Amino acid sequence: MPGTKKVFVKTFGCQMNVYDSERMTEALAQYGYTVADTPESAELIVLNTCHIREKAAEKVYSDLGRIREVKEERRQAGKNTVVAVAGCVAQAEGSEIIARAPVVDLVIGPQSYHRLPELVFRAQSESRRIVEVAFPEEDKFANLPARAATVPGTQIAPASAFLTIQEGCDKFCTFCVVPYTRGMEYSRPVAAIVAEAESLVARGVRELTLLGQNVNAYHGEGPDGATCSLAGLINRLAEIDGLERLRYTTSHPNDMSEDLFAAHRDQEKLMPYLHLPFQSGSDRILAAMNRKHTADDYRRVIERLRKVRPDIALSTDIIVGFPSETQEDFDATLALVEEIGFAQAFSFKYSARPGTPAAKIAEQVPEGVKTERLHRLQERLEAQASRFNEGCVGKIVQVLFERPGRQAGQLVGRSPYLQPVHVEGAPEYLGRVIPVEISAAGMKSLSGVIRAA
Repeated sequence: MPGTKKVFVKTFGCQMNVYDSERMTEALAQYGYTVADTPESAELIVLNTCHIREKAAEKVYSDLGRIREVKEERRQAGKNTVVAVAGCVAQAEGSEIIARAPVVDLVIGPQSYHRLPELVFRAQSESRRIVEVAFPEEDKFANLPARAATVPGTQIAPASAFLTIQEGCDKFCTFCVVPYTRGMEYSRPVAAIVAEAESLVARGVRELTLLGQNVNAYHGEGPDGATCSLAGLINRLAEIDGLERLRYTTSHPNDMSEDLFAAHRDQEKLMPYLHLPFQSGSDRILAAMNRKHTADDYRRVIERLRKVRPDIALSTDIIVGFPSETQEDFDATLALVEEIGFAQAFSFKYSARPGTPAAKIAEQVPEGVKTERLHRLQERLEAQASRFNEGCVGKIVQVLFERPGRQAGQLVGRSPYLQPVHVEGAPEYLGRVIPVEISAAGMKSLSGVIRAA
């Protein structure tokens, strides 16, 4: 009977996990589950995990320790609880999770979450613990229900949404677990993506962010049976009435194709913002990372982008302290940062991921050196972000308002450059793109005044 069971989902990591958590919740809704606000009130607890960052698995085990207490308290109250670990840690650790955490009933990899309701039922009915981390042949997206009219667990029809179009990666960067946890590259058919996009727009979405581990390598089947590129997909999605904005992430420099440059030039709905990781400014380190591009290759891509779209804002990922990184290598990274200039950036100390080639390199950089380099890098990146935001003061930008702010009468939206923008405004502006004059800037957000409606 619908509404008699509750599920609590905790999401770790990237936007793709946010999307996956929504889709798992929608699949469970077909079997009577509604969303719980706390694990204490849930018959099913799901940790949707990420394996990219340092000590990711240990953070999951720490959470499982707390969940063990919740499960025991519920048991003493006569309530059954199923605990599932999903996502990339599940894929990487597999049966090790079952061995280390007796509280876990189900381990399910990211390629099998369409089977979550079935596997939960089996874990309960067969009174056994299940590990499902195979790479099934069936298309998981084709086995998921249609998108819900609102975000699961709320009455909200958001103005912006994520849409996964591609999974996996064939690049095999030596520091990265994605090929092992998400598999090889898979691109969804254009028709399936368009259908999902249309359903999201019908529920009020005005901006879509297209997701993939290597999204600009997208090569899905088009309606005519021919292969469609990311640029072709963007142009097709732009035809949907009511869809006002498009973004995509995350990309690789080697897959910035001619038609994608053209889309940045010609497609008005494609926002002037691109997240394009370069990871290191040292060609020696880039080769050790198996990135298959040089610092000059990256420079040329940025030059092309700025030629076709002069106002484009750039974001990137950078790793410091990769094994054998010298001071000279790090200085090359700082130099590339200064040369390019970024509106946003995500920077991290290298941390070894078990099973990846880089974890076996003998010349690991001392932790103290990594920390010092990261601080120096982040100081420069923060200064660039502040300068970029300050450059918006006095300008009128188009803002898509997404939600109420924390203060009464406040609204929060996003600029074309993905900056959060805070204004005083009426609730009827939610879900609309409105001109805003920017009056103040911080390192991470802007404030402004609505000028027209």
